[in-house]
Amino acid sequence: MRAITRDTATADDIVQETLARALEKAESLQDAGALRSWLFRIAHNTTIDYYRRQREDPSEDIAVEVEQRWHDDDYTVDADIVVARAETTEEVRDALVRLPYAYRSVVVLHDAQGWTAREIAEVMDLGLPATKQRLRRGRMMMVSAMAQGHERRVATSGVPLRCWDARQHVSAYLDGELPAGTAAAVERHLAGCPTCPPLYASLVSVRDAMGGMRDPDAVVPDPVAAKIRDGKQV
Repeated sequence: MRAITRDTATADDIVQETLARALEKAESLQDAGALRSWLFRIAHNTTIDYYRRQREDPSEDIAVEVEQRWHDDDYTVDADIVVARAETTEEVRDALVRLPYAYRSVVVLHDAQGWTAREIAEVMDLGLPATKQRLRRGRMMMVSAMAQGHERRVATSGVPLRCWDARQHVSAYLDGELPAGTAAAVERHLAGCPTCPPLYASLVSVRDAMGGMRDPDAVVPDPVAAKIRDGKQV
């Protein structure tokens, strides 16, 4: 699940929700031998629901765009760079999470977990041709993402933390809740990264704008605020 989702916390949430749904639907499992497929179907649907809630664009346009690049006879990548990156699990995961979920899940199940295209099609309620198309496009997107990832690595050479590692700490950094060492690493990242500073500046702007909406006349009395914090009935 970590290979399909973007981080450990998300994977844990989806696994927990999957188990809860599985327990609710336990009576619907007629064949114990089909347990793997049955559980994965629930996990697959749970993951789709999660990304819909997050409004992750399924981005069919991205898949088509990448395939169109591969149609161009002049398009290519540096194979040495891609091969070198493919030898590092962290680099593969970094590229993998850039794929839309519909393609990411098929690539992981087929190439990482060893499922056949027919098994994936049955579990995902897809036609076999559609499953094979997702696999083909997903592999193309992986190669392109790994090639582009090298360009980004060059641009961020010497910058501490990966972008996501820094971005997931930004909210706590804004609130002054990070340990000194982590806060310093975030600051160094922001000083050298070409893409994160605008995101950080936008977060600051939105937070400040929200603060400006506070009604100065709507002050919660200290005793009431203390009860709210302590979870006591007001």
